[in-house]
Parts: sequence; C-alpha cells; structure tokens
Amino acid sequence: MAENHQREFNLWAKDKRACDATGMNNFYGLQQLALVSWLLSGDCIGLIKQYPVTRLLPYSLRVHLIESDRIATPGGYGSGGSVTYTTGRNPENGNTIYDGVEVDSNGMVVAYHIRSNYPFELGAPTTTWARVLAYQEHTGLPNVLHIIDTERPDQYRGVSYLAQVIEPLLQIRRYTESELMAAVVESFYTAFIKTEAPTDENPFNQTDPDVPGEPKGPNEYSMGPGQVNVMAPGESVEFANPTHPNGSFDKFVAAISAQVGAALEVPADLLLKQFNSSYSASRAALLEAWKAFKMRREWLADDFCRPCYEVWMSEAVARGRIYAPGFFDNPTIRAAYLGSEWLGPSQGQLDPVKEITAEILACSEGFSTHEQSTIRLNGGQWDANVEQLQRENEKLGGNAPDPHQNGSGSGGPQQPQEGEEPAEGDNNPHSPENARRRGAEALRGLIISEQIKQSIQGGTANESTT
Repeated sequence: MAENHQREFNLWAKDKRACDATGMNNFYGLQQLALVSWLLSGDCIGLIKQYPVTRLLPYSLRVHLIESDRIATPGGYGSGGSVTYTTGRNPENGNTIYDGVEVDSNGMVVAYHIRSNYPFELGAPTTTWARVLAYQEHTGLPNVLHIIDTERPDQYRGVSYLAQVIEPLLQIRRYTESELMAAVVESFYTAFIKTEAPTDENPFNQTDPDVPGEPKGPNEYSMGPGQVNVMAPGESVEFANPTHPNGSFDKFVAAISAQVGAALEVPADLLLKQFNSSYSASRAALLEAWKAFKMRREWLADDFCRPCYEVWMSEAVARGRIYAPGFFDNPTIRAAYLGSEWLGPSQGQLDPVKEITAEILACSEGFSTHEQSTIRLNGGQWDANVEQLQRENEKLGGNAPDPHQNGSGSGGPQQPQEGEEPAEGDNNPHSPENARRRGAEALRGLIISEQIKQSIQGGTANESTT
C-alpha cells in the first residue's frame, strides 16, 4: 500500500503539468518558489484550482501561486477616494478586511480578496476584485494557501524577511560602491598640462578631442585611462590621497555582516560563505543555523505542503486510485492517513568519519533509529537503502561486502572459524547485539585515532620548543 501511495503521489507531484496551474514547476519547484516569495514579500498566496482530467493527467488538482501584492482591500470597501486603504469592511456581512484578508467577528480568516491586476500596473484594464473563501463550504478543504510566518497576535499579512536589516544592507551597498568607484578612479592615468598663456593649438595633434556639438563648461574636465587635459592659465589640480583599496574594508563589512546575520539567525561564516574557523566553531555555527532552518522548514510544510497533500489525498481516495477505508467517515482515521513528514536536503558533514561514527553510536545505544540517522546524514530513506543493497548483493552473487560486518583494520567483527557454527543473530547485521558491537568498535577506533593525533601534535610542539 505504501509503495502504491508513493507512486500515485509522484505521478502528481513530479509532473509540472499535473500540479502547477501555470505548468512551470513541479511540486518541489513550487515549494522553492513559495519560500522565495515569502522571503521577498513576507507572505505568498497559493490558490487551489481544478482542471479537467485527461488520460495522462488523472488528477484535477492544480496549485497556482500568485504575488501577495494582488491580495488587497477593494477600493469600495475602504473610506473611498483615490487613496489606497488597507483596512475596510465588507458591507454584505460586516466583516473586517485587513489588506485583503477578510476576518469574522472572532478574528477567523474567512475569505481573501484578490485583484485582477497588480497595483499601479501601467496599461492595465479596470481593476476588479474576486472574493475567494478560505475553505470550501461542503468539504472543508482549503481554497487558499496563505504562506506566512506571523510574529505578532492578530497579524494577517507578512513582513519581508529582510525588513529588519534593510538599512544596514543599504549602507553596505553604498560603501561598497564608493570603494569600488574610488579604486577605479585611482587606477586612471590622467595627465593635466599647465600653461602660462592661453593657446588655441591642438595639443599632441589630437583629432576631435571633443564630441562635436557637445557643450563643455569652462571648469569641466574629464578623467579616464590615458586622458590628457589642458588647463587654463593659473589653474592647478590637487587630489586627496586616500589609500585604496582600504585596508579596513574587509573588517568593516565583516562586522556589519555579523550584525545582519545575527538579526537573520544566520551565522556570519554561513552568510559570507567563508569557513575559516576551526572544526568546532564551524560546526557550532552550522548547528545554530540549522535550528532556524528546521523551524522554517516545518513551518513551510504546515502552511503549504501538508494542505496540498490533504487536497490531493482527498481526490485520490474519492477517485478510487488509493484505497483508504474510513477516510471520509472518521476524523481520526483521516488524520492517520494524512500523517506525513516532509524532509529536505540534509545538513551535510564537516568531518564524515566523526559524524558517521556518532550516528553509529546513537543507533547502537538506542538514542536514534536507522531511519533518523539516514535522514540526518544524506536525507535518504533507510528502507529504500536496505532494499537497494539487497538487490545489489544479489547481482554480485551474494559476495558483496557488507558495510556492517567488514570493518577497517582489526576493529571489524571476527568471522567464525572453520567448523564453528555462527552464533544466533550473527547473520543479521541489524540485530541489537551486532549494533552495540559496531558502536563499541567504532568508539574504540575513534578514541585510538584521537590519541594518536594528540601524541603527534604533542611531539611536534616539543620539537618546536627545543
């Protein structure tokens, strides 16, 4: 059942014509687009649409992402006039509308008001608004997906991710452009010729030094590579002599970037993509950053992935493509069928030997499962890995090396002697006994390697002191 379920979902999710209303992205591309739109605008709107079913596209569900600027309060629902108002009231039911989001007396979102065009769009026809219910009346499924990360109570619209650091980013841009321009000007080799008496001759036999018809002021001179300017009598040129490139440029940018990263919950090393610290410092920075990444990943799954999965699952069961008894009858059974975990790219490893050894120890002592460790290491699926390894072993005639039983060096488990019967559980590399043995052997090997490294470092230090 699980394999059929996965195949049906991939049939819809991996085909951009099957899931995207515009036919531009598959479901995973829509996730990326929704996240980027949230970073830029503060929120993103997804509309649930139904398209005709075809032979190659058995599902009618389509997701249409639109810019959040199109969610706005209708002009007639505000205070009137030509000024755009963000707050209004629906005259039909008295509900309050906050920047296009209609809420009832309890503060529950009930509808969204969508513009037919973008604000201040040149050449656009007359603007009209469409009121779309947040949830379908009969099924309760969502009509609108509002991807937003609220920061305050009663907040119905989002704030850009970079809103709190816009000013320092602007100053960094200005400073960078100024330093770049100063370095470019300093690289010019420009000569100025001083004369004691006026002359109308063409110096250096220049051919059309000025563009015909272009006015030039009496005190206007140009600078450029190989530029020669003849000054009027009595004029002189003096330049400030700043040192470029500025030696403090990197330190200043790094200091401001550290403040920006702290506000965005991104370490400066990761923000600048400069990993010049030690292993411990770099790993601590990555772990701290991934706390925020995992939180936002779960939030995106709640606001976008799981609602889409719910609508798709409901259609799949209703069309009979997936057998799920009790899905429409019992809310508890429905919630069990809809239970899902959304995984993205793994964090990666700075030192694979140490981190894989730690995962082996965690599995052997019961602190983690094989599936959880596989997800953390490479984002894969442990069940799929086991099945793939089994198929590869069969192709190799059963003589493929078993990573659980063939260790490197003397740390690996010993094979039974000739004529000796293997102990119970020895043939199962995933048994608790073998898992604990592998963990102990890995820990022993790690301790020995660390002791060797420390002894080598200590010997090198002693030689340097002598």
